[in-house]
Amino acid sequence: MTTATIHQYVSKTAQKRPEMPIRHMDFQFDAEQLDDTFFRNTELASAYFEALSIFLTFGEDLVIDTARYHRQFVKDPELKRLVTALIGQEAIHSKMHNEFNDVLAQHRYPVGLYRFLADKVFEHGFKKLSNRMQLSLMAGIEHFTAVLAEYMMKNEDIFYESLDEKQRALWMWHMLEESEHKDVAYDVFQELSGDYYLRMRGFALAAFTLTFLIPVAASLIPVMRKPRNLLSPSYWKDVKRSLAVLAGPEEGVFGSTIKHILDYTRRDFHPSDHDTSAYLEYYKEKLLHPKTGLLTPYLTKEFVPGKRA
Repeated sequence: MTTATIHQYVSKTAQKRPEMPIRHMDFQFDAEQLDDTFFRNTELASAYFEALSIFLTFGEDLVIDTARYHRQFVKDPELKRLVTALIGQEAIHSKMHNEFNDVLAQHRYPVGLYRFLADKVFEHGFKKLSNRMQLSLMAGIEHFTAVLAEYMMKNEDIFYESLDEKQRALWMWHMLEESEHKDVAYDVFQELSGDYYLRMRGFALAAFTLTFLIPVAASLIPVMRKPRNLLSPSYWKDVKRSLAVLAGPEEGVFGSTIKHILDYTRRDFHPSDHDTSAYLEYYKEKLLHPKTGLLTPYLTKEFVPGKRA
């Protein structure tokens, strides 16, 4: 489906808050099918998403622990129910990305090293923060993943530039669910704190992780996997192209979304200001259709958590 078709679909769909099913998936990743230039046929830009996949599992575990701890203090029963759904979705994300990362390791990605480093960063850094700061960081992380999800939703063609169907399914499934629960962490932060300056500190820490720490890690992957890249003219052409698709002002993942990213700094910001409900309707139909859905062969079970007392 073309981007133009998606926008036509969006214009016809009314805004509404999505439900948040916990979907159990089984992708059964195959190392022989891995496309290491999955994102826009680039090596370096694709490496960003592979590094993101590795570090995401630790970020998702932090979100899970933080959400679980703060759920007991949430008074709104509906929000408390959604926190439970958030925890469930993130738990499956962590599990599936860990399975995908095991496949990356078979292709000489430094998965073991990056898991070791990420563990140290989270155990001795992020998890040592106060509960209030972890709550702010959780909201900040979820903002960045929501921005990425919206970018992907608006640029569906990107997923079909590769024949790697399982990697496509992994990222589109993750995109869908990040958009479904994009406002839950923020709403919990607002109910339990609402401190603007604390929110900005969490945002800054999330920004550092996703726009500096992970890019630095990603930049090393191509030369760690293939040291000859340092002397390869074709690789340096790839670097130029990769920087454009990541940071370019028109097509770049971060370059074209910088206004959305910085919108978080508004005092009256809310994730729902960026309405993705129509995209969600479109992608749920496309990805989860019983007969033709991309995710249907990999979906083993789903349920919606009930309300908690």
